[in-house]
Amino acid sequence: MKGEARTIKVRNFRELEVWKLGRKVLLDVYRVTKAFPKEEMYGLVAQMRRAAVSIPSNVAEGFNRKHNPEYRQLLYVALGSCAELETQIEVAHDLDFLSVDDRDNVLEQLDHESRMLRNLIKRL
Repeated sequence: MKGEARTIKVRNFRELEVWKLGRKVLLDVYRVTKAFPKEEMYGLVAQMRRAAVSIPSNVAEGFNRKHNPEYRQLLYVALGSCAELETQIEVAHDLDFLSVDDRDNVLEQLDHESRMLRNLIKRL
C-alpha cells in the first residue's frame, strides 16, 4: 500500500546494524591493541578490550530481554562503554600507542555506534 511504512520484524540480534557495528569496533580494538607495549596487557589493553566487548554484548543481551525497560538499560550500558572506550582511545593516542589513522577510524565508528544506540533507545 502506497505511502505506508513497512515494519520489518527483527528476529535475532545478529540482524541489528547496531550490533554489527559494535562487533566491528570490537574487532578493530583487538587489532590495534596487539601492537601496544607488553606492560599494557593488563592495563590499558585489558580496559579497552573489556569496554569494546561490552558494546555488542549488551546490545545482544538487551535484545533477548522481554521488557523494553531492561533492553533500554542495557543499551545505556553499551552507550556508556562507547564513552569509556572513546576516552581510552584518546589516552592510547596521547601515549603514542595508537596512530592518528587508527584513532580517527575507531573514534568515527564509536561516534556512529553512539548515534545508533541513542536512536534505538528513543524508539523503544
